[in-house]
Amino acid sequence: MATIRPTGERGDGVEVVLTDVNPYGSRTLVVERDETSSVAYLCGPGGTVHGAAWLANHGPAPDVIDPERLNSQLPPVALREHTRHPGGRAHLGTLRPLWFEEGDGVALYENDELLAVIPGWADLGRGMPGYSRDALGETPFAWSLREAHDGLAPRLAKAQAYWEWRGTDGSWASFQQFVMGHLDRKVGPAGRFWDAGGDRLPTVGITERPPSHGRDHTILSTVGMSCQRMPTVEQYIDRPDAYARVELAVATSGDAREAARLFLWLGQYPWHSVTWLGHGHTAKWYHRPETFPLGSGYGGVVMLAGLPGLPDLSGFSLGGDSVQWLWLVPITPEELRLVSAEGYRALLPRLSADRLTRAG
Repeated sequence: MATIRPTGERGDGVEVVLTDVNPYGSRTLVVERDETSSVAYLCGPGGTVHGAAWLANHGPAPDVIDPERLNSQLPPVALREHTRHPGGRAHLGTLRPLWFEEGDGVALYENDELLAVIPGWADLGRGMPGYSRDALGETPFAWSLREAHDGLAPRLAKAQAYWEWRGTDGSWASFQQFVMGHLDRKVGPAGRFWDAGGDRLPTVGITERPPSHGRDHTILSTVGMSCQRMPTVEQYIDRPDAYARVELAVATSGDAREAARLFLWLGQYPWHSVTWLGHGHTAKWYHRPETFPLGSGYGGVVMLAGLPGLPDLSGFSLGGDSVQWLWLVPITPEELRLVSAEGYRALLPRLSADRLTRAG
């Protein structure tokens, strides 16, 4: 993918007029212009461009593509047949970004009117740019926003409502209370509570549920992952409302503080890495094997929903979406390779009750 310099004057007549980082620090919106045109880029770390949308021509539109400009790092120019303003328009007015709840896409407003949308599924390498108000038809630089507006409008309304709610006093405390109350009913009263988010969004905590309800092991759960949808789910799942919100859980008879380190590792991972976690997914431990929190011999975890022998934590929802609890089960390096080659079902016969509850 191409890269751009995301801040400052570029020295080739291109000016950066807006730079905005999403709340999770994983994507950056960069708006650039020169005297000829303006463009918005959706960038990852290091300036890698994941999506882009031409925004406007500032002079008469050409009838044919200029190869020299096309192969430069200058903002692209729309042809006459693909712009609503073939004579050009003035430079952009006041710009305001609106990030998707997941953080993987962004809408851009000009003077409070929707100007462009670069969704998380935008991919220039696959010929899928963002949507622009002034674009006509489909081009490598932008697709018509007017034609996609009905499908995007509900998504943007939800994003606006989400960030307004998230910014109100007491929103996190209220959410936390609801999740904790749900777990009280499912697995008994809470013990200790730890912060797993630090100073970065999303806010994630860890709640400890000591042995009760006839069980002899401790249950730990994240609190906060489900407060925002995970990125990219809709690119893989037909019904994202059933899979886009998760919390993680683990059962252990060992040191709960050690087991809680799994959540420091994975609790914010989807939003910082722009990905998702789901039933059957695996994660390889990032450090030396002997430092794995659930004991030696393991190399990572498999994430499974609705495991026999463990409490049913379902029944909680937010924003019309069901929240799915994924149990973290330790697996060996060889089992990681097995799942990679044959899928998670090949692993299930190996998962004894002892494996599920006595690791640590």
